[in-house]
Amino acid sequence: MAHYKQGPDPKREQFRRYLEKAGVVDSLTSVLVSLYEQQEKPNNALEFVKQQLGVVGQTSEDAEALQQEVINLRQKCARLAGENKELKAKVSLQWFVKRRLLFSSFFKIFFLNLI
Repeated sequence: MAHYKQGPDPKREQFRRYLEKAGVVDSLTSVLVSLYEQQEKPNNALEFVKQQLGVVGQTSEDAEALQQEVINLRQKCARLAGENKELKAKVSLQWFVKRRLLFSSFFKIFFLNLI
């Protein structure tokens, strides 16, 4: 049976163009060239690649911890916004009461002086 090379698969070509457009090919090429140029090759080439791509240290545990922190901060923000609203209402009410007391005192003094 004779093997012959068929033309490029359109799906593969589309995927290759996608990777090139997204900069993945350039990034991987740069990292692999950097690995090739290392005088002393690292013991773990995969870790070297991950480190060069900035993936090291970002585990799913880190992501979960960050997500939990976001949830906690959003809850705190909502709680503080509610407290702020309550305090503004109290201040507004106190201002209104003081103003009313001031006016009532003024009118009492004014009317007492008339009598």
